[in-house]
Amino acid sequence: MWKESIAVSEVTQATSETGQAAYSHLVLRIYDFFVLGVYNRYLWRCPTSELRALYDRNVRSRHLDIGVATGYYLDHAHWPVPNPEITLVDLNPNCLAVAARRIARYAPRTVQADALKPLPDLGRFSSVGLTYLLHCLPGTFPEKAVVFDNIKPLLAPNARVFGATMVDDGKRGPIARMVNNRYNAKGFTSTRNDRLADVKVALEARFKDVRVELRGTVAVFEASAP
Repeated sequence: MWKESIAVSEVTQATSETGQAAYSHLVLRIYDFFVLGVYNRYLWRCPTSELRALYDRNVRSRHLDIGVATGYYLDHAHWPVPNPEITLVDLNPNCLAVAARRIARYAPRTVQADALKPLPDLGRFSSVGLTYLLHCLPGTFPEKAVVFDNIKPLLAPNARVFGATMVDDGKRGPIARMVNNRYNAKGFTSTRNDRLADVKVALEARFKDVRVELRGTVAVFEASAP
C-alpha cells in the first residue's frame, strides 16, 4: 500500500483554482450534511444513495479518485478486495487531508494536481472516480473533457471510468436554480453551458460501453477503457 504524498502542478491558473477554493476547512466540516444530505436529494434531485450505488458498481482493486471532497463515497464503498490501493487526486490540499484521514485504514496515496493538466505517471488503475469534479471546472464541457484525455494514460485495459456532474438541462426547482446561479456567478461551479448530450459525446469519443443517465440535474455516467 502507498503512504507517500506527492505534490505536483503547484503553479495553476486562477480559473482552475476558483472552483476548488470553496472547499475550506469549515465547508468540508458541513459538506456531508448539506451537499450529501440536503442538496443531493432536495435540490439536485440525485440522492446520495444513487451515487453510493455508482461506486459500488464500479470501484476496483486499484482505484484513482479525482476531486475527492470529504472522501465520503470511498469510505462507504463496498470494495471487491479487503485492502484496495487508492490514490487521491485533488487541487485543494484541504480535501486531500480530510479524505485521506477518513480512509486512513487503506493508507491512500495523495497527489495535489490540477486535473485540467497532464497528470504524473501514477501507474495503471482499474477504476477512476470523477464525482462532482467536472462541474467545478471552468469552461465549456468540451474544454473540461480534457480531464478524460489526462486520465487515459493511467487506465488499465477495461478499467471503469465513472462519476457524476451537474448539467444545465436537468429539472431544477426555483431554489435549486437560485443556488446554482449563485455558485456559477462566484465561479464555484460552471454549468451554464453543460448539457447531458455533451457528457455523452465526450465519453463516447474516448471510451466504450458508455452509459449516461440524467438524475434530476445530475448526469451520472459509467464507461470502460478500451
